[in-house]
Amino acid sequence: MLSFLGFLTVFAFLYLIMSKRMSVTAALIIVPVTTALIGGFGAAMGKMMLAGLLKVAPTGIMITFAIFYFGLMLEVGMFAPLVERLIRLVKGDPLKVVLATAFLAVSVALDGDGATTFMITISAMLPIYQRLNMSRLVLSGTICLAAGVMNLIPWGGPTARAMAALNVDSLTLFNPVIPAMIAGLIWVFGVAYYFGKKERARVGILDVDFEHEITLSEEEAKLRRPKLLWFNLLLTVVLVVALIQSIMPLPILFMIAYGIALVVNFPNPKEQMERITAQANSVVFVSSMIFAAGIFTGILTGTKMITAMSQTLVSLIPGALSPFLPLIVALTSMPLSLVFTPDAYYFGMLPIISQTAAAFGIESVNVGRAAILGQMTTGFPLSPLTASTFILVGMSGVELGEHQKHIFWWAFGSTVVMTGVCLLTGVI
Repeated sequence: MLSFLGFLTVFAFLYLIMSKRMSVTAALIIVPVTTALIGGFGAAMGKMMLAGLLKVAPTGIMITFAIFYFGLMLEVGMFAPLVERLIRLVKGDPLKVVLATAFLAVSVALDGDGATTFMITISAMLPIYQRLNMSRLVLSGTICLAAGVMNLIPWGGPTARAMAALNVDSLTLFNPVIPAMIAGLIWVFGVAYYFGKKERARVGILDVDFEHEITLSEEEAKLRRPKLLWFNLLLTVVLVVALIQSIMPLPILFMIAYGIALVVNFPNPKEQMERITAQANSVVFVSSMIFAAGIFTGILTGTKMITAMSQTLVSLIPGALSPFLPLIVALTSMPLSLVFTPDAYYFGMLPIISQTAAAFGIESVNVGRAAILGQMTTGFPLSPLTASTFILVGMSGVELGEHQKHIFWWAFGSTVVMTGVCLLTGVI
C-alpha cells in the first residue's frame, strides 16, 4: 500500500505539472498531502512536513540571497564587460553562443556545486541569449547537460554518497568511470552543437556591434556602477572561493556578501529597498517552490513511502535478469532522479540493490558505478526533488515542465552514452 501511494504521489505530481494543470508549488503541497491523508497519516502529517521544511530551510535561504546577490550584480553591470567580450568572440552566432554556454558550465561545475554552476553561468549567458533572441530552453537545457555529466566528480553529491553507502574510495568507484565521463562530455558538446545549429537557422547570425556602448534605458543606466566594477568583481571572486572552500555555511556567505554589495553600491536606504523590491518576484517564485518541495519530501520520507518504493523496485527484478542488474541500474538511474532524492536512492535503495547483486555474484561496486551514471548526476538538473533545479529554471525564466520536456531525452542520452562506454571497458 505504501509503495503504491508513493508511486501515485510521484506520478500524479509529474502529470499535473507537465500537463500544466497545476503550478509546481501547488502540486508539491497538495499531491503529497492528499495521498498522506488517503494513507491514514493525517495525525502525524504535520510533524513530517515540518521536518521536511527544516531540511530545506537553509537551501531556501541560500537561494533567496543568491538571487538577490546575482540579481544586484546584473543590475550594476558587473557582467557587462564579460557579456560584451563573449558576444565579440561569438560574433552574434547562436552556434558559438551555445557552445560557449556548455564550455562555461563545464568549467564552473568543477566546484561540484550545481547551484553555483547555474547561478554563475546563467548570470553570464542570459543577457546574450536575450540580446540575440535565442531560446531560454536552449540555455537551461545546455547547462543541464553540462552540469549533469560534471556532477559525477567525486566531490559532487551523488558519487560521494555512493562511496559512503558502499564503503569504497574514489579510486575504486570513480576512476574507472573517467573514460565514460569523457564520452559523456563529448556527447554534451555534440548536443550543444546541434542546438546551436537549430538556433542559428531560426534567428540567423546577427551583426552585433559592440564597438560602441550598448544602448541602455534611462533606468538601466542609472543602476550601473562602472566605478565599482573591480570592487564587485573582487567581492564575487571572494564569494565564489568561499563557497567552494565552504568557509562558512553557504546561506550565511550569500547573506554577508549581499549585505556588503547592497550597502556599497547603494548607500541610500531608500535605494536599497528599491533594489530588494525589484528582485522580490524572482525570490518569491523560487523560494516558495523550495519550501513546497520540503513538504513533498518530508511526507514521502516520513510515511516511509520512499523505502517501500525502493523495496518494490528491487523485488520486481526476475532472477533471469540478475546478470544484467548493473545495466538495469544504469539505464534506470537517470529517470529515477525524478522519483528519489539522492539520500533516498544512495542510502536507501543502493544498499538493497547492491546486496541483491552480491547474491547473484556481482560486485557491489559495479552497481555503484552504474548508479552514478544518471541518478542525480545527469538527472539532477531536471528533478523537482533538488533545490538547484529551481535555481536553473527560475533564473533562466522557463517552466519546469517545459524544461523537462525539452531536455529529458538528451539528458538520458548522456547516461546511455556513458553506460555504453562502461560496458565496453567492463567497469559495470
